[in-house]
Amino acid sequence: MKEYQTREIRNITVLGHATSGKTSLVEALLYTAGSTSRLGKIEDGTTVSDYNENEISRKFSISTSLTHCEWAKFKINILDTPGYLDFIGESKAATRVCDLGLIVVHAQTGVEVGTELVFNFAKEDDMPVWFVINMLDKEHADFNKTLNGLKESFGKQVVLLQIPVNQGLDFDAVVDIVTNKVHRYTKDGKGTYTEEDVPADLQDMVNTHRENLMEFVAESDDALLEKYFEEGALTEEEFLTGLKKAIISRKLFPVFGASAYRNVGSASLLDMISKYGPAPDYRGVVKGTYKDQEIEKNIADGETVSMFIFKTISEKHIGELSIFRVMSGSVHAGIDLINVKSGKSERIGQIFIANGKEKLEVAHLHAGDIGSVVKLKYTHTNDTLADPKALIAFPKIQFPEPVLQVAIEPKSRDDEEKINSGLQTMAIEDPTLTYHYAPELKQTILSGQGELHITILLERLKQKYNVEVDQLPPRIPYRETIKKQSSAKYRHKKQSGGAGQFAEVWMRVEPAERGAGVEFSNTLVGQNVDRVFVPSVEKGVKVACEEGILAGYHVTDVKAIFYDGKMHPVDSKDIAFQIAGKGAFKEAFMDADPILLEPIYNLTVIIPEEFMGDVMGDISVRRGKIQGMAAEGSFQKINAKIPLAELYRYSTSLRSMTQGKGMHNIEFSHYEPMPHEQQEKVVAEYKRAREEEH
Repeated sequence: MKEYQTREIRNITVLGHATSGKTSLVEALLYTAGSTSRLGKIEDGTTVSDYNENEISRKFSISTSLTHCEWAKFKINILDTPGYLDFIGESKAATRVCDLGLIVVHAQTGVEVGTELVFNFAKEDDMPVWFVINMLDKEHADFNKTLNGLKESFGKQVVLLQIPVNQGLDFDAVVDIVTNKVHRYTKDGKGTYTEEDVPADLQDMVNTHRENLMEFVAESDDALLEKYFEEGALTEEEFLTGLKKAIISRKLFPVFGASAYRNVGSASLLDMISKYGPAPDYRGVVKGTYKDQEIEKNIADGETVSMFIFKTISEKHIGELSIFRVMSGSVHAGIDLINVKSGKSERIGQIFIANGKEKLEVAHLHAGDIGSVVKLKYTHTNDTLADPKALIAFPKIQFPEPVLQVAIEPKSRDDEEKINSGLQTMAIEDPTLTYHYAPELKQTILSGQGELHITILLERLKQKYNVEVDQLPPRIPYRETIKKQSSAKYRHKKQSGGAGQFAEVWMRVEPAERGAGVEFSNTLVGQNVDRVFVPSVEKGVKVACEEGILAGYHVTDVKAIFYDGKMHPVDSKDIAFQIAGKGAFKEAFMDADPILLEPIYNLTVIIPEEFMGDVMGDISVRRGKIQGMAAEGSFQKINAKIPLAELYRYSTSLRSMTQGKGMHNIEFSHYEPMPHEQQEKVVAEYKRAREEEH
């Protein structure tokens, strides 16, 4: 295959809310450019980018796919990202490594939560954005309404570059405002078009939009603005050069029209990407650090090599595949690089470029290109590989925090090792998945982005590793504390032949400030107890605190004061004072008005305004307290505090209430006393479980 230099490369990612037609658009771009011989369909399971069995059976994207095509002598790398919010972390990785985002918007439903999310990801990474209003062939498509929604959400920088001529069931043409021509597409789905003059009844509107576009271009550059004021117009060359600069600098967000399913608009998009899309070196340099020093590298072949791994996948017959962007220098098979995080050396073996599952081996990739490499031993997502003589580490992708937790346990005890190995591999491939064993809860906790995310992860665990698990609600890490001061005296005495055990501990407990933990001290005077036994008593208190007293949960926010006791010159020993310390603490604790504390979380919900009443009512039912509301683009944001016990599978409920248009995130806030009624239920359940054990 031809080698493409940095200036001949375009890296784009296709983003957007679920069902907006992203994969169909990628399919249309690839087919139009000749990378595929047929226009694949999602319903037939024949698209290039949705190629694994879960994607084919479910008919939506689950993982980002790397594809590419050639157009007008440019290589266009295309990352097709999932739209479902359960897989939104894939979009976060794509905006980090691409130079242009095509945000696809459904012409019937307009701006949705996912649209806002991916736009914000692009903003965080300072990536230029184009909007593609898709599905203009649908009966109730409304281009103008969708355009107004984009302007309302993303500002006046949203500017038309194309207008549909005949949206609806007969849609086959768009007006290109830049060239002042109609692009009329053939009905055969091949993506070819002919140019026509703009109809007379549309010309005034097109002239108005072109003038508006020229004003935006002029405003993006002081020199152009001065000339525009003086002469009232820009030359064609100034206009086109200024347009590209305005797009790259995010001063303008162009809007295009398309029907990916009918392959209308894809050739125009490819033309615009090759002409106005930024090359990988448009930023000039990439920035990283090494030993806390900021380092810059030119995005050029002459620079020392560095590459950033932004995705790891495991594929049949190949093994672990690391997908990377060449940040600086050029990469070829056989070179040795250093994993900057671990300090370990990696040899670059086979290098591939991809079209979905099809992999093509190449010898060389230039600065700014995207490819994949097999069988790296020590390197995973978010790692940097660099020339040993010029080390640099690039900032890690900050993936979204999990919003759903479930406890899992193997259906067969013999499968524990397989499950752990499978989860470890899947967590490497998907950084939005986390899992850990919680000793306090005695459960393995699996965390993800939603019900669908967890379901598919467990399906893959079964398919790939032939193991099954049961899902359970995670136990809540309640805490135990007290409301008043109390004292107790506890004597431990054991005599059963041979050496005996004796210890007597007098202890006082009192409440401590919230968040203080357990504070142990002694105020012993005189010689009733040898000070050598103080650590023994403290050990006993710690054991009691870890085991729990009221309902089996960790004790916190208590002061324990060992103030007196008795000992025996022969029978007193470490274990005796541990037992007595534990017993005295438990008795004093139970006499000090013990209560349970429950974890309270900050809950942020982003929803369309029409669902505000239902969502706020549901939060109240869950014992939540609304902290405030604010507009978030065209959506509403609700901030609340809510007990963790009320958040199990909240993502499922929220999506049901909002027809899939709502999203949320949670973050631990604090502990606070549990209502008495709930506390009684938890304590009763604990006592019942203890009785069953015995």
